[in-house]
Amino acid sequence: MTQASPSTDFNSSGLIRLLARLSLVEASGSRPFPAERLGQWLNVADAITLHAAQSAGTEMAPAAQPGPQPGSAAAAAGEVARVRAALLDLITARCSPAGSVSGGRIRLPLTKSGMDPETAAVYGPYRRFHLALQSDMEAGVRTVRGSIRRALAPVSAGLARLAALDEALERILAVRERELLATTLPALLEKRFEQLLAAHRQALIDSSAPADDPGLWMQPGGWLAVFRDELQAALIAEVDLRLQPALGLAEAWQNAVGRN
Repeated sequence: MTQASPSTDFNSSGLIRLLARLSLVEASGSRPFPAERLGQWLNVADAITLHAAQSAGTEMAPAAQPGPQPGSAAAAAGEVARVRAALLDLITARCSPAGSVSGGRIRLPLTKSGMDPETAAVYGPYRRFHLALQSDMEAGVRTVRGSIRRALAPVSAGLARLAALDEALERILAVRERELLATTLPALLEKRFEQLLAAHRQALIDSSAPADDPGLWMQPGGWLAVFRDELQAALIAEVDLRLQPALGLAEAWQNAVGRN
């Protein structure tokens, strides 16, 4: 599965644009600049930690090193692209009904004819499905991000500082990230699930349909198929959001190569 890596644009997140398009959040155009929002998240202790990380990065860097190596910088960017492609393949496979049937630890919940509509229309299994995929995302992103940091540290004083700052930021913002991605995001998607379900039920009433059949929900055009597609799009956008720091490190390395 070949897809281009996302650009590191911290002013515009594909995930936020998707959620805004679904009317789940407001568009981000009028919000504060990301650096300002970041400042609101950090307390004095965090600022001291970041300052210490910056100083440590300077001390870690060797006094004299050859210029950044082009091959290494390109390899770092390629590794980010590889991790992204692997995660997108996983998401696409697991969001497919066929992929769910074929097995694996992460399975898309499926509805069948004969199920009670009230029992079938419960969001909990989809939340668990989302959180399970997030676990795989987090592991893959953390590994590539840490790998690039370790490779950057010996290259130059500037890149060593960047690696140290990134490590400190990852640690400081971990709780905030978990709150937003593992709590707030699934809650927003649950709201969308309920919206689509309500519209489906109203359509049944308007059409005087004799009964509701959960086996049709995942058919093309069915309300649950629409939700599945939107959930898949949100998961892909979440991968790109999570990979932005790693991609930023790789791009900084490539830019350093270009200046030498």
